[in-house]
Amino acid sequence: MLGRLFKRRLLPAAHRPAFAENERVLAWALTQAGSAVIATNLRLWVAGTGTPWNEVSKAKWDGSELTVITSSVVAQREGYAVIEDNPPVRIELVDPEHLPHQIRLRVTSSVKNPSHHGLPGGGGVWIAARRAPGVDGLSWIARYDTGTDRDDPRVVAATDDIFKETYWRVVAPDE
Repeated sequence: MLGRLFKRRLLPAAHRPAFAENERVLAWALTQAGSAVIATNLRLWVAGTGTPWNEVSKAKWDGSELTVITSSVVAQREGYAVIEDNPPVRIELVDPEHLPHQIRLRVTSSVKNPSHHGLPGGGGVWIAARRAPGVDGLSWIARYDTGTDRDDPRVVAATDDIFKETYWRVVAPDE
């Protein structure tokens, strides 16, 4: 009787991508189109493509459709990377079980110390640390609000200053 209650759903071999040696499946679901969405300890797999959790910016579940927004690095600056969101990917899931919960858990646990800051000339920037799966330490990112010119020298200088203030608040707290 208890065996039925705690029976683990196994990912069908036909949907199993080439996982890393230490990668394990946490949850999975099939899409309406017949491909698999898989949450592992290291990344989110959608249609055979794996994205590390620190590159998944947002994920939203509305009860039938999963929307995933990944990010890409568009500039590397001293001590942090500037990222921007990629277009959203919308996926209709069949029998998702706890996949949406695992995705939310992994995305939110990869973000540390997020803070929003206004910038000269309007607009703003989010500064946060991201924890990459399987990697010790944190990496810092900046994501500009829509409409903020990330290449404006005043914006770059202000972001550098904000980063230094945020970084030192987190790494070297008041003694």
